[in-house]
Amino acid sequence: MMVRKKAAPGMRSEGDFRVGIILVAYNAECTINAVLDRIPEKFWDRCAGVWLSDDGSGDATHKMAVEWRQLHPQLPLTIVRQPVNLGYGGNQKAGYHWAIDNGLDCVVLLHGDGQYAPEIIEDIVAPIERGEAQAVLGSRMLTRGGARRGGMPLYKFVGNRILTTFQNWITGIHLAEWHSGYRAYAVDVLRRIDFNGNSDGFDFDTEILLQVLSAGGHIGEVPIPTYYGDEISYVNGMKYAMDVVIDSFAWRLQKKGFGAGHLASVGTDYAMRDAATSSHQAIISRLAKEEPSRVLDVGCAAGWTSEVLAGLHTVVGVDQFAHPGVTDRMSKFIQSDFGAGLPAEVGTGYNVVVAADVLEHLANPEHLLAQFKDVLEPDGFMLVSVPNVGHWYPRLRSLIGTFEYDQRGILDSTHLRFYNRRSFRRLLRVGGYHLKVETPLGFPAEALGPGMSDDPPLVVRLIQAFERIGLRVYPTLFAYQFLCELVPPVRSEVVTVVGGPDIGLAGSTEFTPDSFGAGGGLPARNGAAPTVPLDADHADDHQRNNGDGGPEVKVRRPKAKDNV
Repeated sequence: MMVRKKAAPGMRSEGDFRVGIILVAYNAECTINAVLDRIPEKFWDRCAGVWLSDDGSGDATHKMAVEWRQLHPQLPLTIVRQPVNLGYGGNQKAGYHWAIDNGLDCVVLLHGDGQYAPEIIEDIVAPIERGEAQAVLGSRMLTRGGARRGGMPLYKFVGNRILTTFQNWITGIHLAEWHSGYRAYAVDVLRRIDFNGNSDGFDFDTEILLQVLSAGGHIGEVPIPTYYGDEISYVNGMKYAMDVVIDSFAWRLQKKGFGAGHLASVGTDYAMRDAATSSHQAIISRLAKEEPSRVLDVGCAAGWTSEVLAGLHTVVGVDQFAHPGVTDRMSKFIQSDFGAGLPAEVGTGYNVVVAADVLEHLANPEHLLAQFKDVLEPDGFMLVSVPNVGHWYPRLRSLIGTFEYDQRGILDSTHLRFYNRRSFRRLLRVGGYHLKVETPLGFPAEALGPGMSDDPPLVVRLIQAFERIGLRVYPTLFAYQFLCELVPPVRSEVVTVVGGPDIGLAGSTEFTPDSFGAGGGLPARNGAAPTVPLDADHADDHQRNNGDGGPEVKVRRPKAKDNV
């Protein structure tokens, strides 16, 4: 019979399932040795290592642990004394890095105050070893009445139940308890989540569970006994509860694209927006009125909008990335970094150019706008949408001091340019386009949750009704996006500048995109000095008073006598 030797800590033997323990301790000189004694000796044989971290204690916790190790050299115990207090969450972060660096498969979190039972550590590890879960909680609530019989104070019991019910509702899973500190993780899932960005406080336990869910992990539970003794609790209950609520709401919002995304990420694929107020649906509705046309969809992403348009039109899509299945959703797909310009393969002769939520991602959108005129037919038009940074959401976040980039929406972290209505109109004028139709679009309801577009609850319907009023009264504050229909100006028009010399050829000038010089005015021709300033601010004032017709010019055709 062959006797297998236990692998040394940090070394991996083929076929082993390597388990380690993180033992976090703070001012635990009275309990730390007892906790170590209670780790079953049969578990020592399979334990790859115990990482005991004294989190800057002010007592003899470190000294007591060192003395215990001298008496029990069989257990691979590493003792770390943190020079400063890292916090409950910060201490765990250091331990999980130790587990990752040493190639463990599973790591168990134990507390140095003796509140949790090391005797049942095998029960905590088993579901992960069997591949049934990526995280396992030792729950004090699975045994009916067990928590109170074990000495859990009533206020803690009630608070635990309230918070757990709330978190089950907001996450859509069902756990008997979210707030046990006795837990185990598959180290593979720790490698895939950003636990470094989590809190250093006690709500770290909530954040890391939310991240496990976001990574597709399953959370299991096993019953454990409850024990409350004379240990000192360093948890501020009200602050902890508030932090848990905030973290849970943040996770829900991040799953919809809001926030930086360290708790939940929506990925890189831009999904189709089904809400009637979305730019995607507005573009589809507008092009449904057109005869079959050639459409260029710039920044088509995965091609969901193009797929709908392709039912009526011939659609060519361009995007930097070739998403799975994109070539099947349109007539032709061209992979290209169009930020540097449209590729020659695009060709010309398009009746419509679509740029939905594209310009804000470019460092130099002026160059791309100039190219669009070259690929459009003379009677063609463009549909361009941009998010409105003047919307109440980014204004509010700036006002209350919580500005942060989101994963999606107006404050998308990939946006290089931000536009309100005024600055976007200026961009279009510089590009030489005529703004034919401007449509303010409201907040997309599906961002609030699944099914919100089709059958929203009463509160959402009331918000939408209020928003529709706001869009009519104050569009620059309530418009989530602006969708604009643009046409290139006629390249040869005879105009008379108001306030200029007498009519006739000597007082006329051609109005072309090139007529707008660096000075912002029309250049003199035949000695005529125009008196109408065309700088952006004056043009904006004119737009507010007279619409989007541009500078105050009267267009007229040459009369027969002018040609004599």
